[in-house]
Amino acid sequence: MSQVPENIHTTFDQLLNRNDKEQLLKQHALCVWFTGLSGSGKTTIAKGVERELYQRGYLTQVLDGDNIRSGINNNLGFSETDRLENIRRIAEVTKLFINSGVITLNCFVSPTEDLRILAREVIGNDDFVEVYVNAPFAVCEDRDVKGLYKKARAGEIKNFTGLDAPFEAPANATLEIRTDEMTIEQSVQAVVELLLPKIQLEAKH
Repeated sequence: MSQVPENIHTTFDQLLNRNDKEQLLKQHALCVWFTGLSGSGKTTIAKGVERELYQRGYLTQVLDGDNIRSGINNNLGFSETDRLENIRRIAEVTKLFINSGVITLNCFVSPTEDLRILAREVIGNDDFVEVYVNAPFAVCEDRDVKGLYKKARAGEIKNFTGLDAPFEAPANATLEIRTDEMTIEQSVQAVVELLLPKIQLEAKH
């Protein structure tokens, strides 16, 4: 683990703690980490979950790959090193949201087990709920919501996950959703049902 430089003086011990924020918001914060191929439905499901939880009085924040890469991580590419740094930064930002009592819904391809393990280690195992949004490559390519598969096939995008870069299916996801077999509404409901017992403040261990 890296050492904190001598000229950095953290103030975490002087701030209101996470429990104070959770009491204010009346919810238990955690991270839902949606992983899956591009076009599998991660962000669509997260947006539906966000709306459902909002209607029930829960405060959430969706973190999406495109939004993060257009902002805080706009200096990163798709090399193995950059993918690692992308996930590390996302996990650190997520931890800040969780410490503020906010439920985060993270939508990232995060194609390898190593990347997801890194995220889990930074965020903390107790606060990490992994949801595998599973749709076959052919289905995602057929959807091609963002036109990325067409560009990848034409050689305009290198290291495209599932085509010329690997995707490792999660071995121990908390929940797997087959979006080629389930509707968006069914997928959203499955996630909400999973989360409600975990985010109710009285259910906190």
